[in-house]
Amino acid sequence: MRALIQRVTEARVEVGGATVGEIGPGLLILVCAMQGDTQAEADRMAAKIAKLRIFKDDEGRMNRSILDMGGAALVVSQFTLAADTARGNRPGFSTAAAPAEGERLYEHFAAQVQVQGIPVATGRFGADMQVHLVNDGPVTIWLDSAG
Repeated sequence: MRALIQRVTEARVEVGGATVGEIGPGLLILVCAMQGDTQAEADRMAAKIAKLRIFKDDEGRMNRSILDMGGAALVVSQFTLAADTARGNRPGFSTAAAPAEGERLYEHFAAQVQVQGIPVATGRFGADMQVHLVNDGPVTIWLDSAG
């Protein structure tokens, strides 16, 4: 499973001009299920993200987790995180999970983030989405369960 997380002051996702998910301070989590991923990997990634100390403490150091600061998460499916650009200029996405499995794992991951105690908003799997965000810092971190 792959995730790109961004610390945000606010974020929202729209489908067809309508807002389907929105948060204030917290994390925008772009997530992609890869072939062979399991629910256990989604569980571990959700737990890791909940504990990542990437929010500022009173001294301005990245020393607080999203749980510590009471933030929310906007979880958006992003199959293009599976892009393989090794051969040519057109990315291939064959390492992404099949759509039905990808959707199942995406929904499971979002639920597991919520189980961690984080309020969760989501995008809409498979939709043409427009994501709006204010990246705080900027802080952007790449996570891969395979590595």
